[in-house]
Amino acid sequence: MRVISGANKGLPLKAVPGMNTRPTTDKVKESLFNMIGPYFDGGIAVDLFAGSGNLGIESLSRGIDKCIFIEKDPKAIQTIKENLMKCRLEDSGEIFKADAIRAVKALEKRELKIDLLFVDPPYNKVMYYELVQTLVDKGCMSETAIIVCEHEKNVVLEKSYGDFELVKKEIYGGTVISIYRYLKEEGN
Repeated sequence: MRVISGANKGLPLKAVPGMNTRPTTDKVKESLFNMIGPYFDGGIAVDLFAGSGNLGIESLSRGIDKCIFIEKDPKAIQTIKENLMKCRLEDSGEIFKADAIRAVKALEKRELKIDLLFVDPPYNKVMYYELVQTLVDKGCMSETAIIVCEHEKNVVLEKSYGDFELVKKEIYGGTVISIYRYLKEEGN
């Protein structure tokens, strides 16, 4: 695993020890960022179920100003810290140790406008995709936001979350990347 592009291109990233996380492969990550970017002009990213911090760190390398990493596993949190330090991105990353439901409630209270949201829960925890709807309903997403969901091939996600509609879906073996963008019709 490594940073694919941007300011930290080529730096290796540490994986979380053990079998509790499923890191996004470099091939899938590169395709994902080619679909949504590939580069950003600032903004706030949230890496829900951050694992090693792989996706959030890639977004920082590609121009996102700040990334909030949400993770509850202590080994994963330590890995995110080490990866941020290795990339000299400690000042751009904020690690929030909490389960996803509690973290989403905290994000609501902060009144942040998220520009890039990564949602990649454990594959057997499909109910966590409902948190996307919660963030949209609570006004936490900017109108230019991109929502990226990584899921198993047999999981069918919603066609839309509020005014964020599914605009692209790519399959990589047993993994699917679903991308949502704000597509409210003019005049509504």
